[in-house]
Amino acid sequence: MRLGIAITRARNVEPTWTTAHIATRALEMGHSVRFIEPWDYEVDPGGRLVARAHAFEVSEDGPVDRERLCAMLRDRAARRRFVEVTALDALLIRINPLDTAVLTFAMAVKDAGVVVLNDPATLMWTSHKEFLAGLSDVPRPATLVSRSRATIHAFFEGQDHGVVVKPARSSGGKGIARVDRGRSDALDRALDHARAIGDGYLVVQEYLPEAEQGETRLVWLDGAILGSYVRQRAPGEFRHNLKRGGRPEAHEPGPEYDKLIETLTPHLRRCGVWLAGIDVIGGRVLEINTLNPGGLHLIQEFSGRDLSRPIVDALQACVDHAGRS
Repeated sequence: MRLGIAITRARNVEPTWTTAHIATRALEMGHSVRFIEPWDYEVDPGGRLVARAHAFEVSEDGPVDRERLCAMLRDRAARRRFVEVTALDALLIRINPLDTAVLTFAMAVKDAGVVVLNDPATLMWTSHKEFLAGLSDVPRPATLVSRSRATIHAFFEGQDHGVVVKPARSSGGKGIARVDRGRSDALDRALDHARAIGDGYLVVQEYLPEAEQGETRLVWLDGAILGSYVRQRAPGEFRHNLKRGGRPEAHEPGPEYDKLIETLTPHLRRCGVWLAGIDVIGGRVLEINTLNPGGLHLIQEFSGRDLSRPIVDALQACVDHAGRS
């Protein structure tokens, strides 16, 4: 399999990232891997979509573990080769924040018959928090998406436990604030802060008291839970993000998630989502991460299971189904 991976910046890829796990496992299984940065794409005078990629081949590079792979990317020591992107078997989009230029090129690659995951045609939608807010049959906190301060204040008045304010397009806990019931002044400050991030739309969710017990990250692969872990928030912090000092804990998903996944899966498949991170508190979905869901290394550490091989196997199955290799 000729695998391309669209990344935000080569020097930023870390050994713990899911991207590095997938790439090294693919190399170990005999596949070639091409990392493509946003500025690497070109359309040549003949109309071909090409890219000057960071190229890895098992036969040429020998065994490549995650540490060495990331060092080669960071130091720009990997071979640089022009690749006709439409001749790849698969292209994985592993970018965050969203880059509309990359999506534009990826849609052209998909149109040529290459397997592109997650689907670039809908990635702008599924990576926006409006996507989950519009899924009325999926268990989730009461949620409002709006730019209207008056509408948000009216919603806020009806929430007994206060609210969490988020930018509609963001990640890593940026611009998120918790506002207790009755604190209209604090709500205005939170709205001003969140409005400065993302696209100006705001997400206001009811605060779930079950957050005290932690937030579960489910890694969803093509209709099934691949694994999970729990994030406990740092002292004095209401967010569970690991970048905000959150502490990961082992977790084994039980049958209590079956109905949730059964309800959510048709929506994700309809939008061409193949791999996603699903954040759950108290049996309700808070966020769906479709750009570059992480946490694979933590689940592997806690469970002792190899989860990168099932991902590469599933990717190969997609390629075989498409008749690309």
